[in-house]
Amino acid sequence: MTTYSFPKIDLHNHLDGGFRPETLYELAERYGIPVEVPTVEEYRELTRHRANCGSVNEYLKMFDLPTAVMRTEEALERMTFELGEDLYHEGVAYAEIRFAPQQHTQAGLTQADAIEAVIAGAKRAMDTYPIKLGIIACMMSYGSEQINMKENLETAQTAKRYLGKGLVGVDLAGAEGIVPLENFAPLFETARELGLPFTCHAGDSPGPETVETAVELFGAHRIGHGHHVYFDPELVRKCAAKGITFEICPTSNIQCQTEPTYAKHPAKNMLDMGLNVTINTDNQFLAGVTLDSEYDHCINEMGFTYEDLIRMNLNSINAAFCDETIKAPIRSELLRLLGQ
Repeated sequence: MTTYSFPKIDLHNHLDGGFRPETLYELAERYGIPVEVPTVEEYRELTRHRANCGSVNEYLKMFDLPTAVMRTEEALERMTFELGEDLYHEGVAYAEIRFAPQQHTQAGLTQADAIEAVIAGAKRAMDTYPIKLGIIACMMSYGSEQINMKENLETAQTAKRYLGKGLVGVDLAGAEGIVPLENFAPLFETARELGLPFTCHAGDSPGPETVETAVELFGAHRIGHGHHVYFDPELVRKCAAKGITFEICPTSNIQCQTEPTYAKHPAKNMLDMGLNVTINTDNQFLAGVTLDSEYDHCINEMGFTYEDLIRMNLNSINAAFCDETIKAPIRSELLRLLGQ
């Protein structure tokens, strides 16, 4: 059930942060993968502690177990299906689920195998429920761009094979600020050459300069997080003029302490300054959120109106990587609700 009756879009939703813990524990036992605590209930408590501890390093530890489990086609397909099922029951009309294929190859899968399994899970969800899903393949930053340049280029090249077959684009995720973002320019040159739509994590842990790199050097039209753009008024003006879309994930920003509180989050000011702001979940289970709970924070603590929420979903569907046949009916309903 949902308390928000308009069509909802989630553009920034990580598969390895949005699983069902019961499934994770079931598969961990089947595969013989050790867990830190013996029960699902204790695991829930541990993730709530880590999610809210204010340490990015502690936060990142939460991904160790799910990525260890999601190394079979069965796990990837099932967990993608279940995330799609959960999103449908939360009233989501369209979502883009992202994951990093290279993180799921340690037990023998190729990146292509991983992408095919995730696409199969998304297709099963769409065949079962009236929801639309697109898959984004993440390239990864682990520090120096040289650590995994080969694997990242493979992600882009493999993604091209599945573009239009369930996969809708690529991303660069992972550690920010260890090396200059511009070091990853070859990845986005490749994405452009291959005709891959792309987004890029930027302006979350680092300052607005990484947003400028993603927009001006890479040519990104969407930015993952990006809220620190607010601190560069001239860059805000440039991004507004270019129609750049920002994938804001409020609770994730608070938990990782890249923003101090919901009330001090600049997302509402960004919207009022003419930026294409969207609201997303980032890591549904690990962060303990849904779009509805994020919208509650938007209304109750961040200064947004109900109409703002509809407008931000209009921003989302306009920026989505899906084709127009999916966009058109959702856009039409959102415009109707806005009286347009």
